[in-house]
Amino acid sequence: MPAATDSRIDVGLSASLGVRIYGQRRAGAALVVHFHGGAFVSGSLDSGAIVATLLAEAGAVVVSVDYPLAPANPFPAPVEAAYAALQWAHRKRARLAEQGAEVFVAGEEAGANLAAAAALMARDRHMPPLAGQILISPMLDPCLGTASLRRSNQGPADCPLATGWCKYLREPAAAEHPYAIPSRSVRLAGLPPTLLLTAADDPLRDEALAYTRRLVGAGVPVSELVLPAPTGWPCSLMEAAGAESPWAEEVGIRLKAFLAQTTIAPTPE
Repeated sequence: MPAATDSRIDVGLSASLGVRIYGQRRAGAALVVHFHGGAFVSGSLDSGAIVATLLAEAGAVVVSVDYPLAPANPFPAPVEAAYAALQWAHRKRARLAEQGAEVFVAGEEAGANLAAAAALMARDRHMPPLAGQILISPMLDPCLGTASLRRSNQGPADCPLATGWCKYLREPAAAEHPYAIPSRSVRLAGLPPTLLLTAADDPLRDEALAYTRRLVGAGVPVSELVLPAPTGWPCSLMEAAGAESPWAEEVGIRLKAFLAQTTIAPTPE
């Protein structure tokens, strides 16, 4: 298992952010800024350890971010923290990975939403340049009306995803903001190459695939994989490190290939 170190970083917000850095500085290493899942209201560096470890084992130096959670910190606080952490990592990439290291964003479930939002912000603000975004079982649709979600046993009334969305989007206007719901962005062109992973039994599968179609339609290079069931996603993505994860080998292969082949996308005019 890659070495991991916990620390706190000052990103210019009212409070510092906790981070866990996996891997060590070395030639050729990509730098991945990672956000854990938890439906915007839970999760921690520990619950993000499985995915962060897979990213590190794929050859990256990983900065996993302990971002502020709703309801105490609804939108836009988590997104602002995610983007600030991304900027910090880009500034520190020579120390963390190597001089000129390519920078990626990644996340699972709600963390994938934040990764997608941070990629939109980086495009819109022309900084930092991103080599790619890695979205695993992304949480993108607050309507909770997809067939894959209905087929799961998570009805909207008792669904933790619904609770998370309600607490995250505390103001109705937030539901219209593309940084809160990246899938509703009217402009997706200019985003970096994307790796999108979901599973046949993932309740979030249909919204993930819908985002894939929109990215492809906008000319964004996308690598997509739907893993066969059972995976237990998204819950199994947030189990304790060391838990039995039969899907981990295939995910690791896809992560390694994506990190190796991706180059920095041009910044749009």
